[in-house]
Amino acid sequence: MISPRPALGVVMVLASGILFAVNGTVSKLVLRTGIDAPQLTLLRAAGAFTVLLALSVLVRPGVRRLRVTARQVPLLVGYGLTGFFLVPMLYFVAISRLPVGIGLLFEYSAPLLVALWARFGQRHPVRPRLWSGLALSLVGLACVAEIWGEFTLDGLGVLAGLGAALFLAIYYVLGARGVEGRDTVSLCTWAFGAAAVAGLLTRAVTGVGDWTPLAGTSRGVPVALLLGYVVVLGSVVPYLLVAGAMRHLPATSVGIIGMVEPVIASAVAWVTLGATEALNAAQLGGGLLVLVGVALAETARVAPGGPPPPAETDQPGPPDVVAVVTTGPAGPGPGDRA
Repeated sequence: MISPRPALGVVMVLASGILFAVNGTVSKLVLRTGIDAPQLTLLRAAGAFTVLLALSVLVRPGVRRLRVTARQVPLLVGYGLTGFFLVPMLYFVAISRLPVGIGLLFEYSAPLLVALWARFGQRHPVRPRLWSGLALSLVGLACVAEIWGEFTLDGLGVLAGLGAALFLAIYYVLGARGVEGRDTVSLCTWAFGAAAVAGLLTRAVTGVGDWTPLAGTSRGVPVALLLGYVVVLGSVVPYLLVAGAMRHLPATSVGIIGMVEPVIASAVAWVTLGATEALNAAQLGGGLLVLVGVALAETARVAPGGPPPPAETDQPGPPDVVAVVTTGPAGPGPGDRA
């Protein structure tokens, strides 16, 4: 039994947030070479699956951890298709048409959808601050989109970001409903495997995509090296860091600390990619409202046997289902797509 070390958990979450944040900019550099979103999704999934498969075999208990029963297959496939294929592909579409920070903020509305599902789909009690969080986040997204003037954001990019949020919420719900029995490495291995198969099928059906940019460079950096970051430091390592942090921190804390990602992602993109990634004062303020709203929603659920919903001053119970759902049982928070 590992003794919880909260400070170590915080460091692990922050490290994963930095890696994920940088990954948004790295992914956009790859997309600018002519690689499209389905191609990048396939390359990421196939690469991560290969690395995790090797890790599954080499680390004890070895290949036994990959055993799957017939009843587990639908859940693993659905988990992989939503969280590891559709979410990153839509996110890649979003950041190819929007600043990285804005794409992340739209996707970051997923925890609100999960909280609403818990309230109306599962009929679980919630604290009143859920509605405050929802309202703040909607106002924040409106500020990010600057809906009071001419809508200057790319429409397809916005729809892709919101679609990523929807599938991310489904991924969270699936994760909370039956994957707790598998270890992190085997779960992510099969999920990335399902995503890789989906990517190959998409490639076979559409027959689109130019692979020649793989031999080129982006801003003087070889595309192959950038892809290596996307696979190893942008996917495998941060996933494992967050899973390790869950041993030291409550799931809700992991989710809230992980909200540094869109902030860091916006800063990295602005420094690296230039003025096209800069956010104005209204968008920065809106982003802050979104993050505050998500934090309120993440802590709004009442654990079974916990205090009554109206008692905002009471101490919350142990990490509940939505807290686990919000960060996922074996993965990071909303920023894990890229």
